[in-house]
Amino acid sequence: MRVQGKLILGAAILIPLATGACSNSLRIATHAQLENIDPIQTTAYITRNHGYLVYDTLFALDQNLEPQPQMIESFSTSEDQRTWTFKLRPGLKWSDGSSVTAADCVASLQRWGKRDGTGQELFKDVAQLTASDDQTFVMQLRTPNSLVLDSLAKVSANVPFMMPKRVAETDPATPITDAVGSGPYMFEKDKWSPNKAVYVRNPYYVPRTDAASMAAGAKIAKMKEIDFVYYGDQKAAAAALERGDIDYMESPSTRLVPELLKKEHIVVASTDPLGNLAMMRFNSNQPPFNNPAVRRAVLMTINQADYMDAALGDKRFYRACYSVFPCGTPLSNEAGNAVLKTADLDAARRALKAAHYDGSPVVILNPKDIPVIAALTGVTAHNLRQIGMNVEVRDMTWAEMLRQRTAASGWSMFHTWWLAGDVMDPLSIAFSGSAATGWPGAPNDAELERYRAAYSQATDPAVKKQLAAKVQERILAIGALGTLGQFFEPVAFRDNITGLTSPIQFYWTLARETKQKQRLEGVPGEIKSQFANENVGY
Repeated sequence: MRVQGKLILGAAILIPLATGACSNSLRIATHAQLENIDPIQTTAYITRNHGYLVYDTLFALDQNLEPQPQMIESFSTSEDQRTWTFKLRPGLKWSDGSSVTAADCVASLQRWGKRDGTGQELFKDVAQLTASDDQTFVMQLRTPNSLVLDSLAKVSANVPFMMPKRVAETDPATPITDAVGSGPYMFEKDKWSPNKAVYVRNPYYVPRTDAASMAAGAKIAKMKEIDFVYYGDQKAAAAALERGDIDYMESPSTRLVPELLKKEHIVVASTDPLGNLAMMRFNSNQPPFNNPAVRRAVLMTINQADYMDAALGDKRFYRACYSVFPCGTPLSNEAGNAVLKTADLDAARRALKAAHYDGSPVVILNPKDIPVIAALTGVTAHNLRQIGMNVEVRDMTWAEMLRQRTAASGWSMFHTWWLAGDVMDPLSIAFSGSAATGWPGAPNDAELERYRAAYSQATDPAVKKQLAAKVQERILAIGALGTLGQFFEPVAFRDNITGLTSPIQFYWTLARETKQKQRLEGVPGEIKSQFANENVGY
């Protein structure tokens, strides 16, 4: 069957109509190299995707965004809501055949709580976390916290994945090297190279009996083997998809979409209706960006249309968004965002002079293998030179950038994007005001941290919204980061692939059918109209 010119945009989810695959392995062309296998130490999405194959979680979000027990069999809370008791499902095993214990989970949560923004806020309320026996652990809170289950069910970076105690005791700033987990697949470390990672079914995995629902329920491995394959050249990856050498391509450039749509048996889709928020991030602890006034001067150069046109080109795939919380989400607001709307190089030049910029070099880390980010870098470098800054663009791979940005010095800024779902509230590590425990480059700002802590404690939705506005206002007042636009990332795949999920692709759900057996469900009208184009079919 010929499928040509099919573009599926918005909240498109392809629902499998049958099960069973005609081949034992599935090949994914990834958006980046897998060089770090520690989903707690890094927020990189390639490592998160690795984590979801190898590990499991105590709780997980279902398709209604409600936390559901995953590795947990039962839990209870005391009358004063300060004592939470959790019991593991019986028979859980690590991929080396040893038993999962409560002590493993305690150590895993403690490590996650030192690294993740949501975890850090939760653990401010945790007085004690102990294993009472092999199957049970108890969380004692100093004060009731209504976000316990939501925190433990966090769906994206950093996900609170469970690891063996010996692994979880690794310093959270040091990447782990042991990938033993209790998820649906095992990582074949001896076959790992910068351009390939191999996963095989975990014979010790114990699935739930519940039906799969987003990240919750049974994680039944549809394929015997899944391979992550990295192509440094997107055109090469697209050619491999056309030949059938790969089955699914992450993040194809929007400039490739017109050609992909002409290809037989290839489908292009955007499965996340909220998309991604592009950002520039400063190193707030090194000149010249240790001066908030210099950071704000740079924010005044931002013209989101320029950034999005350079990175995406096709206007159907992006929108302006002048909030640090993604537009279309409950906490998106206008507080303090006038600086993001300035888009005036002359005004930025005057502000830079008033900030007494001394000519310190601006070193921009530029991952050339990620075309969207490389394009964002190009716009910033041009703008900063126009206002009189001394700019050095340091080209590297994405993996190298992840390493270099963890250093306290030696760099000035980088560009990236966050999945909208990861930055929907002030608890995201992206909004931390702690240089010691925050996202790379985080400023030390006690006022920002007070607002974030207050948000964590608040229970009234109206109060939470007010505090989110305070957080945004403070972030922009000190110029901690700048938003560059909101965009909708396509994926491309062979038309016999079933099991796509939204907004995150969980690869254990994918299968290859012998015939094209797909149907499209749940594309809201507002998403269709947002990308309306007479040449595009839905």
